[in-house]
Amino acid sequence: MATLIDNPKRARQLARAIASDLTLYHEPKILEGIANDSLFEAMADEINEGRELFKSRVTEDIFGQHIYERAIVDVLVKSKGHVKAKIW
Repeated sequence: MATLIDNPKRARQLARAIASDLTLYHEPKILEGIANDSLFEAMADEINEGRELFKSRVTEDIFGQHIYERAIVDVLVKSKGHVKAKIW
């Protein structure tokens, strides 16, 4: 079994990599979700799958720091500020 990540910097890198993969493979769905103000509903399954992957790779303490959720906001939401949407 692989050693769990207990370093916040490494955990942030992992979380951002997972979020980036979501963007890479689900870009149209993300853009539509932002445009319709339904991003988190549209991407619920994918975000939860990523969260479970992150949780399986980090210590409980690191998981409790909500690093994955911040990466989702930074990568899936903030990076799409150019998309015309009601939310901004």
